[in-house]
Amino acid sequence: MNTRKRLAAMLKAGTLPAKELANPACVVAPGQRCEHALVDPQLNRSLSVYEDKVRGRFAAIVDTLKALSAEQHELDFVTRAQRMARERLGYELPQSLLGEAWVSGLDLRALHSYCIFRSFKECIAQVDADQSSWRERMTLDSAFIRSCGYHTLDISPCADGRLQGLLPFVFRMTPDASILVKAYAGAMFDIEMDVADWTHRELERLTGGIPACEDGKYLKIAVYHYSTSNPCDQGCAAHGSNDSLATEKALARLNELRAAIENTFGRGAAPEILLVGIDTDVDAIRVHLPDGNGESSPHRYVESAELYRDTLGMTAQQARARIETAVAEGEATDGWGQGRGTLDPGMRKLILRLLEANLSQIEYVIQHHAGRYAVIGHNERFICAGEAMSELQLRNKFYFAHLDTVEEGAACMDVGIRIFTGLNVNHGLPVPILVHFHYTSRVPGARERTVSRCKRVKAAIEARYPQLHKQGLLHCQMAVSDHMGSERCQFIDEDAPVAGH
Repeated sequence: MNTRKRLAAMLKAGTLPAKELANPACVVAPGQRCEHALVDPQLNRSLSVYEDKVRGRFAAIVDTLKALSAEQHELDFVTRAQRMARERLGYELPQSLLGEAWVSGLDLRALHSYCIFRSFKECIAQVDADQSSWRERMTLDSAFIRSCGYHTLDISPCADGRLQGLLPFVFRMTPDASILVKAYAGAMFDIEMDVADWTHRELERLTGGIPACEDGKYLKIAVYHYSTSNPCDQGCAAHGSNDSLATEKALARLNELRAAIENTFGRGAAPEILLVGIDTDVDAIRVHLPDGNGESSPHRYVESAELYRDTLGMTAQQARARIETAVAEGEATDGWGQGRGTLDPGMRKLILRLLEANLSQIEYVIQHHAGRYAVIGHNERFICAGEAMSELQLRNKFYFAHLDTVEEGAACMDVGIRIFTGLNVNHGLPVPILVHFHYTSRVPGARERTVSRCKRVKAAIEARYPQLHKQGLLHCQMAVSDHMGSERCQFIDEDAPVAGH
C-alpha cells in the first residue's frame, strides 16, 4: 500500500500516531533529524523570511479595524485613524471612508476590502526586494529547463489558493517569461486558449523570438490536488473532493489539448504533457510518468513524500540514485498503469529534478509549519478575477478565476464565491474581488481598452451575484498592469476614462 493510502487508512481507523500526523513525511529513528542531504537549507530560510514578510502585511488588518471601530466617535477620530493606519499597516485609509463615521458609523466592510487590496498592492510594489534573496537559488531555472529541451512550460494548476505558491515553493522553479501559469478551477484549462498560446509560442520560436531554442519543445503541465488528512472535504472543490475524478479530468484535458493541436496542425505537432498532483496538506508532489509515446496514466507515478522518507539519512549521491531507481520502477508499473516504452531523456531529467527539488519543500513544511499546514483548507484573502498577478507567489493569498468574460469563467467564479461564502460572508465580511487585466503599452489605445474590459467584467460580476452586491457583501477593485512597462497593479477608479469616450 502506498504512503498516502496507508496514512489515510490509519487516520480513518484512528490508529495514526501523533508524530506521523504532525510530520507525515518525516518518520525518523531515535536520534535522527528531519534534515535531508538534498535539501537547500539557505533557500528554505530565505523563503521563510519572504513568507513572513508577505503575510505580515495582511496580519494586522482585522485588529487595526477593531481598534478603529472602538474610536470612531472621538472628536479627532480621522487624525487618530490615519496615524494608526500608518503605524500598523504602512499606508493611510481613504478619507471618504473616515470623514462621516460620526454620522453613520464606519463602513468596516469597505475598509476591510480596501485594506486587503492595498496590502496586496504593497506586496506587488515590493516584489523585487522581497524575492531577491531566493530567486537566484531556485533549483529549476530557465537554463535548466532549456537543457531539458523545452522552450516553454505552460502550467495550469487548479485555481485553489493553496496552489498559489506552486513555482517557488512546491516546484522550486524561478518565475520566468518562458513559464506560463494559468490557473482554472479543477485544472480544467481552456483548450482553445491553450491552442492559441501554443501557436503564439511556436511562431515566436520559428521566427527567432525565443533565443537559443531552435528545436525546443512545448510542455503542458496540469496540476491537480488532494488532501491526505481530510480527503473527503479538503480536496479539489471543483471535483467534489473526489481525488480520482480530479486526476482523471486533468489527464483527459491534457489529452484533449494534444488531440486538438494534432487535428489542426498535423501528426507530431502536439506538445508534450505532464500530469502532477499535490498533497496540499504537506506540499508533496505526485509525478505521473509519461511512457515512450508521451502518454500518462492515473496509475503510474512516483510520490516525493515517500522518497523523502526512504532517502532521509542517505548521502546526496545515494539519495539521487534512489530517486532514479524509483522513477525506473514507476516506469515498469504493470496492470492498469502499464505503459509502452521509457521516458524521453529530457522529460526524465526534468522529472528527476522536480522530485529532488520538492524534497526541500517537504522539509520546509516540516521545519516552518510543523510538518502539516495548520490550515489545511482555504484561507485566501481575496479573489483575483481576469488575469493573475503572477508576481506574488504564496500559498492561500488569493483564489484565482481566470476569465475573459464572466460567462466563460462562470465555473471558476462560482467556486470562488462558494469558498468565500464560508470564509467571509458567513462571518459578516464581504468578498473582495480584484478585477485585473494586462495590457501592452506598445499597442496604441491598449490601456483604455483594458480599462473598459475591467469595467465590463466588474459589472458582470455584480450582476451575477446580485444579492451579495445589494447587501454590500461584494466589493470589486479594478486594476491593470503593463506587460512591457513598469505599471503593475495600478488601481482604476470608477470614473476612469474608457475606450471610445
